[in-house]
Amino acid sequence: MPVNWEEFEKKIDSIVEKSANATDERLASEISSLTRMTNDEVLELFPDPADVKKLTKLMKIINSAEKRNIKVNNMISNAEEFGGIILTLLGKFV
Repeated sequence: MPVNWEEFEKKIDSIVEKSANATDERLASEISSLTRMTNDEVLELFPDPADVKKLTKLMKIINSAEKRNIKVNNMISNAEEFGGIILTLLGKFV
């Protein structure tokens, strides 16, 4: 079943707004439902809700139907924003 990224982003935004300074279980659950990460891994890797928001934006680009070049260009356009997220993921899974 394809992911409705607009709805997913709205849900993440809502949870982020309600979160304090730490990623909560609801936010971790939303991310883990679309990835191979567990809730605990999401909480460990992305304790800041703002980082989860960046991860969501990156996931949307990666999973878009756009051609590879467009995805790469979108990632490059947002490289500063995604840099920390990519380092965190690579550090965990490489």
